[in-house]
Amino acid sequence: MSNLTLACLVGSLLVAVGLAATNPTMDAYVHFVEARLVAEIEKMDQSGPRHDRDLIKAVFRAQGPKLVEGVVRPNSTRNNWGLLSFFETNVLDQPVLVLGVAGQFVPLRGVEEATLKVGRLAF
Repeated sequence: MSNLTLACLVGSLLVAVGLAATNPTMDAYVHFVEARLVAEIEKMDQSGPRHDRDLIKAVFRAQGPKLVEGVVRPNSTRNNWGLLSFFETNVLDQPVLVLGVAGQFVPLRGVEEATLKVGRLAF
C-alpha cells in the first residue's frame, strides 16, 4: 500500500469520524425550526400597525419555544445514517424534509411553507 493510498484512507476516516461526531440531534433540529420561525416573524408584513407587530413578536418570544416543541417534536422523525440525518416533519399537513450534516441543516423540501403555517398558528 502506497503512502498516498494510506493518507487518503486516513483522511477519509477522519472525515467520517468528524461527520459522525457532528451529526445533528433532534434537539438541534427543534432549535433550527424555532430559529427559522423567529426569522419569519421578524420579516413579517410591515404594513400593519407597529404596535400589533411588536405585540406578536413579544407573544412569540414568550410562547414560541412551547409552540415549536408542542407542534414540531411530536410530528418529526429522525432518520440517522451515522454521518448525516434526515429529519421529516409533518406540520399542519405540510411535509418537511431537512438534511442535517456537520452540525448544519439544509432544507430540502417544505420548510418555508411550514414555517409560515406554524407562525400563523401562533397568532
